[in-house]
Amino acid sequence: MQAGASFPQVQDIVLIGGGHAHALVLRMWGMRPLPGARLTLINPGPVAPYTGMLPGLIAGHYRRDEIMIDLVRLARFAGAALILDRAVGLDPARREVQFADRPAFAYDIASVDIGIGSDLPEIPGMADHAVAAKPLGRYAEAWQAFLARRLAAPQLVIVGAGVGGVELALASAHRLRGQGARPQITLIERAAAPLPHIGAKARARLLAKAEAAGIAILCNATPAAIAADRVTLSDGRVLASDFTLSVAGGRPQAWLAETGLAVQDGFLTVGPTLQTLDPAVFAAGDCAHLAHAPRPKAGVFAVRAAPVLFHNLRALASGRALRPYHPQRDYLKLVSTGDRGAVADKFGLRAGGGWLWRVKDRIDRRFMAKFEDYPAMARPVVPAEAAKGLEALLQARPLCAGCGAKLGAEALQVALAGLPAPQRPEVIAGPGDDAAVLRLAGGGLQVLTTDHLRGFTGDAHLMARLTAVHALGDIWAMGAAPQSALAQVTLPRLAEPLQARMLGQIMAGASQVIRAAGADLVGGHTTQGDELVIGFSLTGLGDRVVTKAGARPGDAVLLTKALGSGTVLAAEMARAGAPGLILGEAYAACLAQMARPLAPASAILAPWAHAMTDVTGFGLAGHLMEILRASGVAAEIDLGEVPLLPGAETLAAQGQGSSLAPTNRAALGWAVDLPPGPRADLLFDPQTCGGLLACVPEDRAEALLAALHAAGDSVAARIGTITEGAPFLTARR
Repeated sequence: MQAGASFPQVQDIVLIGGGHAHALVLRMWGMRPLPGARLTLINPGPVAPYTGMLPGLIAGHYRRDEIMIDLVRLARFAGAALILDRAVGLDPARREVQFADRPAFAYDIASVDIGIGSDLPEIPGMADHAVAAKPLGRYAEAWQAFLARRLAAPQLVIVGAGVGGVELALASAHRLRGQGARPQITLIERAAAPLPHIGAKARARLLAKAEAAGIAILCNATPAAIAADRVTLSDGRVLASDFTLSVAGGRPQAWLAETGLAVQDGFLTVGPTLQTLDPAVFAAGDCAHLAHAPRPKAGVFAVRAAPVLFHNLRALASGRALRPYHPQRDYLKLVSTGDRGAVADKFGLRAGGGWLWRVKDRIDRRFMAKFEDYPAMARPVVPAEAAKGLEALLQARPLCAGCGAKLGAEALQVALAGLPAPQRPEVIAGPGDDAAVLRLAGGGLQVLTTDHLRGFTGDAHLMARLTAVHALGDIWAMGAAPQSALAQVTLPRLAEPLQARMLGQIMAGASQVIRAAGADLVGGHTTQGDELVIGFSLTGLGDRVVTKAGARPGDAVLLTKALGSGTVLAAEMARAGAPGLILGEAYAACLAQMARPLAPASAILAPWAHAMTDVTGFGLAGHLMEILRASGVAAEIDLGEVPLLPGAETLAAQGQGSSLAPTNRAALGWAVDLPPGPRADLLFDPQTCGGLLACVPEDRAEALLAALHAAGDSVAARIGTITEGAPFLTARR
């Protein structure tokens, strides 16, 4: 995962937040990693908006994917681990980042760039009936939902008549008029005049634009309560509102003031080197207060601070001199007017027009271009004198992690073919099923299995959770209850303090899943190697087990999770992009599904299933074929009913896929008849933490699906039918 990973890692540098400064630091880090430093980014979501293009998104000039920095692709390029979670605290004394639902994360050096919010939590109804412009995610979703209502005369109330409020009001008016609507937009400003932080000439130009757009501005006004259809002001006036937006200044996240570090109005105070009161903690962007040179909250200062922050993080880690950051006194403000026009303001001067929009558009797109294309991953160079076949193997797709790193079915079949039959009477099932089955002396059955995964995420806590869910899948696939687990962990080369940190994250994540499953994590084994590998040996108990044999003609074939994890993980490893697709969001959705244990689905399906397995390395086609061969039946799949992860089909159509997928397809050969296309290709996609594949009585299928949906498996679907005949798989579109 880590750039420069051939060197042992000895220091943890943690970036908290995916703001503009940190995004640029990550980009620079990818081009110049610091040997021995392990870089981690912590952010609650997989993307970060470029705020300069937000009004253009609202006005309809940009697509959502055009204004989002994909932090997943960026972190991969930088060689940084990515933790998709929200930090809720920082303890400088213990040097730990705190979370709500996972263990604290230790650091040697930290930097904070978490932006600000524009919500108004003190106003009744704000959380339930309004949306804040920052953070962007909820605002963008709410805006799209509002546009879909297509109201003829929508009424909007925007709290805050600063530059951001006026800019978004103009953008909203332009978009709604483009839909044929007649919007009524009202801006509320608590000050005596709107646009307090801009030059007089630019203010006059923007106010003229607002008046021409029919936007009303109420000054000396504050909201007292917000309801679903109105805003009540403190003086008793009531404004009808179909969409209420807050752009009222910038509010720091509350936990910053609880760190014990110096703050100014809740913002972290930093000096010229961007260090806080604790030299090991830096801050940049809107969450920081520049004590030596106070400036308004604006993205331009975060962008200009990034090279200094990049240098100083490396300098502190390597014992070199730090540099000061001196922000410019003023900067060019380009304020869009909704209709592909803009107003410029600097040093009190003013200009405006369509040509300024084009200037602003070029500046914004140039910034976003930094995060669109990254250098291709380097491939090993084959020496002039090398064994035959080496070049062909190295030119194949890079080896995937997760289940994409497993051996193919054909190689396993050859290796297992020579194993003798069980010789002990209590061993009643062995190779070929999901787990070995042992008959207990006192009655009942015990299942025994093992599994491990190469690390595909630098978040060790999450990797352990996913590996535990994946390994437990074999227990749940046989309808048994998990009993015990032993861990096998290979850590990459790390200094001893980092070893303890990573192992602690792994054991905490694994224990969380295993104990929730009703089992105990009772020990294990550790070693060091080239990369992170986590595995578990597990036992489970049951009065009966569900095997792969037993499927009957007429049975319905049910699948509980969407396909595509191998393709999404391979695309993430390759930093692949696709028009209209934000890879980071597809990756986050993939991880969210993978983290869902199979226990609820197993409890629903096991009492009724004639045959069942979990879909893992051999893909849906391969694991279904195991059922068909064990049961002596055939199957027909409806490709249109097979659930797919967001983005998986788009990526597969572009040629993205796991290194194991071609082997999975070749292993089935003549035994499948599938139409060409990416949906069929995904039947061979190796799944990590895949769903259950169950053959159930036809007359129980609908009830079982309803129960699965009620239990949270919302994508569970009937994907086909078992038919008579020799083992053969067909599919129709």
